[in-house]
Formats: sequence, C-alpha cells, structure tokens
Amino acid sequence: MAAKKKAAPKKAAAKKAAPKKSSKKTAKAVAVPKVLKPIATKQTKNQIIATITEETGVARKDVVAVLGSMGDLVNRHMKKRGSGEITIPETGVKVRRVTKPRTKARVGRNPFTGAEIKIPAKPARTAVRVTALKALKETVNS
Repeated sequence: MAAKKKAAPKKAAAKKAAPKKSSKKTAKAVAVPKVLKPIATKQTKNQIIATITEETGVARKDVVAVLGSMGDLVNRHMKKRGSGEITIPETGVKVRRVTKPRTKARVGRNPFTGAEIKIPAKPARTAVRVTALKALKETVNS
C-alpha cells in the first residue's frame, strides 16, 4: 500500500510541470504576428480555391462546399423574409439589404448643353449594400 501512495505524487508533479512549458510556447506564438504577403494580380475562382486548399490543407472538394454554403447563407439572409444583414467572419465585410425610397419626376439640366431635361420617377426598390468593417479598412490603410 505504501508504494501506491508514493507513485501518486510523482504523477501530479509531472502534470504541473507540463502546463508551464506549453504556456511559454503559446506566449511565443501570440507575440509573433502572421505576415501576409500582398497578391499583385486579380485571382480567378479556381485560383482562390487552390490558394485556400494549399494554405489550410483541406481538400479542394471541401473548400468548394464551404464557399458554396457561404453563398447560400448570404442568399438566405438577403431574401424577403430573411434578416437582411450578415457579417462574414474573418473577412471584415458586412452585407446588408437596404430599401431605397421612390423618387419623384423632376426637371434637371444637361450639364453640357444647359438644356432642360425631364428626369423620370423611380419606384421604391431593394438594394444590397456591402460595407467594409474596421479590420478591412485598417488593412487597406496600412
């Protein structure tokens, strides 16, 4: 019985030492930010999928499925009875459905000739507005 009691404290001491080492590793990982290189040319859909596949190690088929699901999710939020707003995580983009009021017919001037022209009325309509959030704006400004 005495041998069993002595073995227990050794295991507990080993468990206490392990978290200290792992906390130092996480501190180093947090201190070094990931540097992202700019991409100089516009990418096609296939190039975007290939890049995501390489960087994440996820199968191409799965990346296509995730992007398709994200598109469906945005469509469902934008539908008539949907929430009308979605923030896409980790991208810094918010998509909103906005209603624009109708405009009345009015008289305007042609800026080149100065002649009066009639501007027709427009009915009320629904539009989609995409907004850049703070994280994306900071990326562009830096």
